Parts: sequence; C-alpha cells; structure tokens
Amino acid sequence: MSGILKAMSKFRLAVVQLHVSKIKADNLDRAQKLVKEAAGQGAKVVVLPECFNSPYGTGFFAEYAEKIPGESTKVLSEAAKDCGVYLVGGSIPEEDGGKLYNSCLVFGPDGKLLVKHRKIHLFDIDVPGKIRFQESETLSPGNSLSMFETPFCKVGVGICYDIRFAELAHIYAKKGCQLLVYPGAFNMTTGPAHWELLQRGRAVDNQVYVATASPARDESASYVSWGHSTVVNPWGEVIAKAGPKESVLYADIDLQYLADVRQQIPITTQRRNDLYSVNSVQEG
Repeated sequence: MSGILKAMSKFRLAVVQLHVSKIKADNLDRAQKLVKEAAGQGAKVVVLPECFNSPYGTGFFAEYAEKIPGESTKVLSEAAKDCGVYLVGGSIPEEDGGKLYNSCLVFGPDGKLLVKHRKIHLFDIDVPGKIRFQESETLSPGNSLSMFETPFCKVGVGICYDIRFAELAHIYAKKGCQLLVYPGAFNMTTGPAHWELLQRGRAVDNQVYVATASPARDESASYVSWGHSTVVNPWGEVIAKAGPKESVLYADIDLQYLADVRQQIPITTQRRNDLYSVNSVQEG
C-alpha cells in the first residue's frame, strides 16, 4: 500500500504553449495533437493557454464565442477521453444569455466536464504609453471559485488576471488545493515585469505548485503574448519554463515535497486566525 501511496504522490504535469492563429479549426486541431503528445510523455494533467481557440482581444471575443457545450468543448472532451488525462482547457470566449465570458473548461479522463471557471477578475488596465486593455468592454465576470479533484491532488483554477489577486489563491489553498493552474496571456509590458514574480509569490505564500499556460508569442498579432509558460514549486523555485515559441512544457509534481516544505515552514498552523482571515463569500 505504501508503494501505491508513494506513486500517487507524484504525477507529471504538461503545459501546452500553443501558437494561436485566426483559424479556429487549426487551433483546435493543433491543441488536440499537442495534448496527445503530452499524454504520450506520461502527463496526467495537461493545461492549455488562455484563449487557445481564438486570437486574444476585445474585437475577437464576440466573433469566436461559442455556447457551452459547443465545437471547442467537444474537441476538449474527446481529447481528454482519448488521451486519458485531466485536461484544463485553457479558456475560450463563451456566449450565454446574451453575455460573453472568458471561460475555462476542465474535463476528466472519461471526457466528462468537471468544472467551468469564468474569469472572475476582468483585465482592465491602463499603463500610459505602453498598454490599455479593457476586457469589461465586451466580457462579463464570473462569480464562483473553481476547483476539481484528481487522484493525486485537488486543483484550483484561475485565468490570467485572477493570479494578481492573492486572496483567491489563499482560499484555494485553504480549501485543500495543492496545485493552482492559471491559463494566461500576459503581454509584452506586464509579462517581463510581473509574470514570473506573481507565480512565485502565489506559490511561496501558499506552499503550493503553480502552473501557467500562455499562448506562444506572435509578433504579428494585435495583442502580443509574453509566452514563457512556467511551473513553480512550493519553495518558490521555477522548475520548468518555456521560451516565447510554441512548445510543451513538463514538470513532475511531487506532493511529498510539498508536505515537507509545509512541515519545515509551518505557516498554515502559525497563521493568526484570531487576528485576520480571508474567506469566500460565493462558493464554487
């Protein structure tokens, strides 16, 4: 039995840094192939990037939006089932009741939908002379937390800008998540400044693994993604990192190592809950 438990304490995670084009069918086909490639390398959990089926931008969301279930979710479900993996389907523009959402669908190895995470925090920023982007011009925010169970560990889901909000990661960790996944598309201004810093911060604050999946960089796109998909361990160390181009990134998640880190620096039991607390209002 101990041997089985030891085996279950480790699993391979794959992050697909996909080159996203304006042709949805090509994006879906390429994603499917790379998920299969990842599964062939032993990955049990595979993560796709934010807006993996369409270009990222307020001008594209309505054009590429789908109902759920729909074309893209059918492909994700089939890929998860065919490959026998937990598939975090990056995100797609979703249309529901006349509103648009930036939504992440997670499918189990049986192809069934486990969770739908609608991006909670919309990316509305204005850095003078560098970048202005307002997701709220077209998108509506999600209103629930999103977690799913695997035989290895519980996983918390956020999308891109959600990573800037430490409270969300803290609540996920408090609810037992040991891996946090953030499909995201940071840009050429915020990417070099904050992408890795935020991931390492969320990881070390909560003593969890953090994985991010970015689209590959396309200099010709209207919105240029930073790339550099990353996996960070509970000590805050980067254990896997892509460059700007399309690639599949692998990391072996070691939950015994996570337990050791938490024992060595026991912040969970030392937290002063008598003085402060962060709690969820809307359950997901």
